[in-house]
Amino acid sequence: MQKIIPHLWFNKEAEDAATFYTSVFNGGAIHSTVRYPEAGKEIHGMDAGSVMTVEFEIEGYRFVALNGGPHFTLNPAISFMVGCPTKEKVDELWEKLSEGGTALMPLDTYPFSERFGWIKDKFGVTWQISVVEEVPDVNIIPSLLFVGDKAGKAEEAIQHYTSVFKDGCIGTVARYGANQAPDKEGTIMYADFTLAGQKFAAMDSAHEHQFTFNEAISLMVTCATQEEIDYYWEKLSAVPQAEQCGWLKDAYGVSWQIIPEGMDALLNNPDKEAANRAMNAMLQMKKIDIAAIERALRGE
Repeated sequence: MQKIIPHLWFNKEAEDAATFYTSVFNGGAIHSTVRYPEAGKEIHGMDAGSVMTVEFEIEGYRFVALNGGPHFTLNPAISFMVGCPTKEKVDELWEKLSEGGTALMPLDTYPFSERFGWIKDKFGVTWQISVVEEVPDVNIIPSLLFVGDKAGKAEEAIQHYTSVFKDGCIGTVARYGANQAPDKEGTIMYADFTLAGQKFAAMDSAHEHQFTFNEAISLMVTCATQEEIDYYWEKLSAVPQAEQCGWLKDAYGVSWQIIPEGMDALLNNPDKEAANRAMNAMLQMKKIDIAAIERALRGE
């Protein structure tokens, strides 16, 4: 089971985005849709019955898309690396994702790949598509780009993450050389690492960028128990003012959500009054308290 799920924040396009991605990639499927209850409209601003989240899967990889309003804008600080077994597959995905999108790095041959391109799609999500001939199927890896005042901190960050998550380990590490200014020699040009059996990538960039990590893409960690929620919250949260409704921000600016397994079912309870009580309870929380939400569902 995928423990860490990328969570994509949209204004009101979550359904359209999920439908688009499941048509572009193989194995596309929409698994669940949660709708806003009446509770909390003064906070979230969404009409009761409108779509809140859509959980979908592409290439065996799960995502959640949220309709959260115009508060955060997607950017390339977190992108998704798509490894393809053939150049033809790269070209196919590039053509589909380019529809209404913008090329950040044109599809071409680069020193690190025979076929590579970086595209921002029409919804604002960015994809790095490349041929990786040793992979039998298309695979998707979230990639973190450390820029601005976080440039040079990729190695420290991945050391921290791999210490927090079970079976965390660092794989390939490539570093900048002495002649690659403005990037500092020895910082991370590219590294991959594994958390809870899932692969991630990280890069430093000291070049000027007009973006950095924000809540538009967060990493959602599903937890079986309150003890597990408490553990990840304590290990990852570093910005108390950013804590709300299970969301936190770590020391490097990356946003995480620490939530219980089955949270969708709690908020999608067929008993509308119970669902409203659960939503109201959650909206008052910073760290999620499973027992308090369950009491709210029961009306206690």
